[in-house]
Amino acid sequence: MRAGTVAVCCLLCAASGLPAARSSQGDREPHYRNCVRLCERNNCSGAALRAFGKMQPLHMLATGWRCADDCKYNCMWATVGLYIKEGHKVPQFHGKVTLNAWVWSTVFHTRDTLLTEKMDYFCASSVVLYSIYLCCVRTLGLTRPWTASLFGALLIVLFGCHVWYLTYVHFDYGYNMAANILIGLINILWWLCWCLWNRARLPYVWKCMIVVGLLNGLALLELLDFPPWLWVFDAHAVWHFSTIPVPFLFYSFLIDDSLHLLDVKRE
Repeated sequence: MRAGTVAVCCLLCAASGLPAARSSQGDREPHYRNCVRLCERNNCSGAALRAFGKMQPLHMLATGWRCADDCKYNCMWATVGLYIKEGHKVPQFHGKVTLNAWVWSTVFHTRDTLLTEKMDYFCASSVVLYSIYLCCVRTLGLTRPWTASLFGALLIVLFGCHVWYLTYVHFDYGYNMAANILIGLINILWWLCWCLWNRARLPYVWKCMIVVGLLNGLALLELLDFPPWLWVFDAHAVWHFSTIPVPFLFYSFLIDDSLHLLDVKRE
């Protein structure tokens, strides 16, 4: 339980030490905000709104695209054009400017709503937490199954608290980022230490080490915020695309490790 207390304290400290999250730079621009306000006033009520509904494509209607969303989208590009014209760096809007792939990430980046945003963030966190649990099972659980079970229960509680806080208290982007960086570092360091400890005995662990290295290196793309290439592929999209081959190598490592454990069990 001491480890659980420390983990909770770390998360709480990370949350308390962060300022309240602010919107993206583009969202705060006066030109953008005025554009959205005028657009919504002129186009999102009365006859103009009815005309928008009649002209709306079926695929946009199916995703719940509203007149206000249309205003934000068009004003985003108007502001981008102004920035380029005046020689400034293109700002980021609404935290992203492109489409991405991977189930909930695809849904979220196709249609940004409170629900799809939460599902994207929560599912991403759950994947990393499960990887930590898997590492615990591999390093401790084979000889101490109750340790792995208790640790798994702790992770479920932490994840539940994380989801509850972001859903019912405050959806704090800064805290969410800090929490994911923390669990990401735990995941990477734990797997890497295990690999280095067993590299002489288990020759296939190089696969896991490469996976850890790639995930760590590719994560830098998330920190490099550059205007999207061809106005489609930004740093976040490139990061998603670059991580596609990583699970295949990790799966190969899991196969090798499972076969090794099967051989040990037969001895």
